[in-house]
Amino acid sequence: MDLHFGDSKPTDEEREAVDALLGPPGSAWETAFGDSTVRSDADLRWARGGRAARERRDLLLPGLHAVNDRVGWISEGALGYLCRRLTVPPAEAYGVATFYSMFSVKPRPATVLHVCTDVACAAKGSAELCAGVEGRLGLGSGVSVERSPCLGLCERAPAALVVRAGSPAAGPGGPPPGPRPSNAGGAEKSHSTAVVAPATPEAAVLAASAPEAAEPEPPASLAVPQAGQPGLTLLRRIGVVDPASLDDYRSHGGYTALRRAFELGPAGVIREVTDAGLVGRGGAAFPTGVKWKATASQPDHPHYLVCNADESEPGTFKDRVLMEGDPYSLIEAMTIAGYAVGAHKGYLYLRGEYPRALRLLDNAIEQARARGLLGDDVLGQGYAFDIEIRRGAGAYICGEETALFNSIEGYRGEPRSKPPFPVEKGLFGKPTAENNVETLVNVLPILTMGAEAYAAIGTEKSTGPKLFCVSGSVERPGIYELPFGATLGELLGLAGKPGNLRAVLLGGAAGGFVRADEMDIPLTFEGTRAAGTTLGSGVVLAVDDTVPLPRILLRIAEFFRDESCGQCVPCRVGTVRQEEALHRIAERTGAAAAGDIALLREVGRAMRDASICGLGQTAWNAVESAIDRLGAYE
Repeated sequence: MDLHFGDSKPTDEEREAVDALLGPPGSAWETAFGDSTVRSDADLRWARGGRAARERRDLLLPGLHAVNDRVGWISEGALGYLCRRLTVPPAEAYGVATFYSMFSVKPRPATVLHVCTDVACAAKGSAELCAGVEGRLGLGSGVSVERSPCLGLCERAPAALVVRAGSPAAGPGGPPPGPRPSNAGGAEKSHSTAVVAPATPEAAVLAASAPEAAEPEPPASLAVPQAGQPGLTLLRRIGVVDPASLDDYRSHGGYTALRRAFELGPAGVIREVTDAGLVGRGGAAFPTGVKWKATASQPDHPHYLVCNADESEPGTFKDRVLMEGDPYSLIEAMTIAGYAVGAHKGYLYLRGEYPRALRLLDNAIEQARARGLLGDDVLGQGYAFDIEIRRGAGAYICGEETALFNSIEGYRGEPRSKPPFPVEKGLFGKPTAENNVETLVNVLPILTMGAEAYAAIGTEKSTGPKLFCVSGSVERPGIYELPFGATLGELLGLAGKPGNLRAVLLGGAAGGFVRADEMDIPLTFEGTRAAGTTLGSGVVLAVDDTVPLPRILLRIAEFFRDESCGQCVPCRVGTVRQEEALHRIAERTGAAAAGDIALLREVGRAMRDASICGLGQTAWNAVESAIDRLGAYE
């Protein structure tokens, strides 16, 4: 892609997709490609754009989605047209488009079959699934098969996701959010998606051939073995209420917490959250009340609230289950958080691989807005708050909060240096509170049961309930809710621990392995830290002795090499060197592997000490724990 506008022109489909999002062009300057004869006298006297257009740069990612959804890839002409509409330099937009794995700037078929090859699916035979699919779908099939990182369907591994581009007519995958362009052609295929999990080669090929005819996904409650059991807090509505019905949600206690929030006032809400001891559930465990208070106290305005629903840690799927099974709870929790920090706009950054969550959240926001639960006067209290969904496009690094801000703003999803911290200068350079889905949903029981009762759950330093994503070699994979302080053995007992358990990966690819005889580790932030591991986001992946551990470690290294944004040298180079060393010692042990293990330690220390963000700082954790704790290469 050149540094300036080229001569390539968009097709009618591409132009229509962009115009549906941005509206009709304001002048011929936004549409002309080297042909001055199309400009009117008025266009030659003045041109719209400038600051007003540049302030819409945050629509670059939605614009790329619009083209990719319609055509299946992003041509130079489409990218150039989008850049003219937003006055974004083409080279910068090209850098954004090539940053995300779900986009392509090279021609490809309209149907893409993403087959998960990450840790949980690898343990369940994803290599055989890929071979079977690729053997059945040749070059002339009209389907592009792409090996994908974790799709967030670990409880139903191995998994596949079909995405077929086309006009945004209704279908199993539903239309994309935002304005709907007309189906001018009338006969072309509609945009659709299909999830196949657990997948077989036959089922995946069938879904790729006709996504609209694929078997419907099972209800979200199937991912919750405890569904319907008494005593649940965060999962109590999943499998009980209709996730599409606002009335059903309200009949089961919905919006009680928001009414309580208005009674307490913003400072009172923050005090309750602080007294409850709620900390972030994404892995960092930062006190939520402290973050909210710091954001609310900033004199600079406007303030923003961002919900991080881009859970991309291999083995993590709890946020997906919450959004698919109880979407209104997240909308209510975001409204409370926005009220507490003084924000009037909330952004929900959702994984691009979650089509059902997108449909249900889109519906929940529309229904809440229609019923006065979002908008200019929430519940008649004089408080204005609304939520906009922004879709990610396949980038693990965008789970880091500042990389997420850059992604929303229309830049590459690269982390920023801190300070300044997001509570001071976050999204659009304004004070921002960012929390993940599970953290926000915990605010509802805090307000309904009171801070003291909530803090009585769990332990003194880790309060409340916690969701755990259990997958791998267990009889009943899924999401489990337990109070902090339950042991690893108790959790795996509920899930059906195998008799030939070899190890457990805690915290996902960024976490660490523990041995099969360490079942008494308490599942708290402080307990796992004392045991020399991490709780992370709640991933618990069981590995039995039939799973080749070196292959799992190599897949983790490949994951971090693929997902490194490349901004800093320690991570960009270190993740490559780590993967190379693991390739060399894949079949070696003892003295033959000693040299490369020493190199791995040196590279791991450099990444941990010098990387800008958590990706590079944790990329060595799982490999280190497998070497030191499990004797992987002895």
